[in-house]
Amino acid sequence: MGSYRMCLVFKRKFRVTEPGPVDDVRDVFSRYAEGQTHLSPEQLRKLLADERREDVGSSLEDAERLVDEVLRRKHHIAKFTRRNLTLEDFNYLLFSTELNPPIGDKVHQNMDAPLSHYFIFTGHNSYLTGNQLSSKCSGVPIADALRKGVRVVELDLWPRGKDDVCVKHGGTLTKHVKLGKCLESIKANAFTTSKYPVIITLEDHLTPKLQCKVAKMITQTFGEMLYYHDSESCKEFPSPEELKGKILISTKPPKEYLEANDAKDGEKGKDSDEDVWGKEPEELISTQSELDKVSSNINCIHQDDEERGSHDFDTSCSLQAPEYKRLIAIHAGKPKGGLKMALKVDPDKIRRLSLSEQLLEKAVASHGADVVRFTQKNFLRIYPKGTRFNSSNYKPQIGWMSGAQMIAFNMQGYGRALWLMQGMFRANGGCGYVKKPDFLMNVGPNGQVFDPNENSYPKKTLKVKVLMGDGWHLDFKKTHFDRYSPPDFYVRVGIAGAPADKAMEKTEVKFNTWTPIWNEEFTFQLTIPELALLRVEVHEYDNNEKDDFGGQTCLPVSELRQGIRAVPLFNRKGVKYSSTRLLMRFEFV
Repeated sequence: MGSYRMCLVFKRKFRVTEPGPVDDVRDVFSRYAEGQTHLSPEQLRKLLADERREDVGSSLEDAERLVDEVLRRKHHIAKFTRRNLTLEDFNYLLFSTELNPPIGDKVHQNMDAPLSHYFIFTGHNSYLTGNQLSSKCSGVPIADALRKGVRVVELDLWPRGKDDVCVKHGGTLTKHVKLGKCLESIKANAFTTSKYPVIITLEDHLTPKLQCKVAKMITQTFGEMLYYHDSESCKEFPSPEELKGKILISTKPPKEYLEANDAKDGEKGKDSDEDVWGKEPEELISTQSELDKVSSNINCIHQDDEERGSHDFDTSCSLQAPEYKRLIAIHAGKPKGGLKMALKVDPDKIRRLSLSEQLLEKAVASHGADVVRFTQKNFLRIYPKGTRFNSSNYKPQIGWMSGAQMIAFNMQGYGRALWLMQGMFRANGGCGYVKKPDFLMNVGPNGQVFDPNENSYPKKTLKVKVLMGDGWHLDFKKTHFDRYSPPDFYVRVGIAGAPADKAMEKTEVKFNTWTPIWNEEFTFQLTIPELALLRVEVHEYDNNEKDDFGGQTCLPVSELRQGIRAVPLFNRKGVKYSSTRLLMRFEFV
């Protein structure tokens, strides 16, 4: 008898079912359609006004425009035969991130206050393409950051030979780029996303002769875009509205660079990167072992050059470059005498102070009210600690709680801290300027100001309901999550903000579906809702391995629109997916 071989063939099924409207959508439709199968523009207008509790966008004209747009997109010619919405049309409207977004996309805050009254989207070492030790320097990351709404760009200026200037991260193996390329990149991209002012912070390691050359290059590149301002004889800085389309230079006056002492702020201390949401994915950053190899070949890894001063000067040269000094609109520098003196407010001057992330923690712990008082008029810039070789970032909340305007981040890095930063600056139409809450600017009758160390009571309650999700089958390969079955999604929802407001909740896992329906509600008590961010992450459950990433977003709670909303999700780099989104319901009580 002969032998036979048997081959079994398994057919994978990745059928995507189109779910109908969830119960919350059906209930709202039924209530306002008054038993009918269609929703008229007038009924939609009433629904928008009642459910969303908005004064804007609830007119009959707005409702008619929405109806026409849904019919045009969904039925193409149906708008010529009817002007109302079926339940399916209404569901399409609610699940559209363009027609029903969770936050607005227009500048709506008062932009006429002094510049120091705003949080400003700020980059750190903006010219680096990767890690802080060995990556290339380029104008490309500068352009990318500006197009994403960043308004503060940092350049480190170093001599290249005797007569030229380059941009690089000093004391490392990073490959330099010509200053001219960086300036041209700024000029070409400064106002493509936002018309509000761009600030260039310079770390200057140049001789007076090269400072004169830089002054000429900056003046020739930006021309009338440059803003000149004597902040040393000024009691108040102009507003973002007044400075539209302007470029501002911020650095230490030349003489102060010569006199700066080399005292370090100290980089030791507890690492504040730990997060209840989990560790950062290792594949996003250079491995520590790779960076250790590089750092072992480098003699000096300094913190912020601006704070340690520059001893690369020929200190026998006492001349200053008046053309260069004239360019400085925001003077930087740290007065001698310790932290208390550094935070002293001069009624006749405006300046910028830079502190490391760890020194900020110490300053807030010991002089919390003084930090807030300083930032009511002056600028405070926070920069990453010097050991963040992999271009990671830190938690920005402590800086916002103390009124710091410039929380400098490595925009070429990834991770949850950067997601928070991106979330904060989705506010106010994504223009790169967010008005500080009144409590950070208020001064009591006896001169008292907000103290970030004091506890407060809940002011507002936010209810968040995760209804359903869709779009992964369009943005991901069919086998991306599981080889032989549809994915198993769950959602993490939480709050980042004041210490008392931090929270994280989790839905159940919905197995074997591309269109999961959760219908789970969570409640968050908020002590400082003005600075709270709603954190949302989707993951795909894996029983044997690490759960897969399925999208994320961070949204400013103060900007959330009430009612049922379509929430777009972003990838790890902060780029929005084409189709992946959640349907969620927000309510303030």
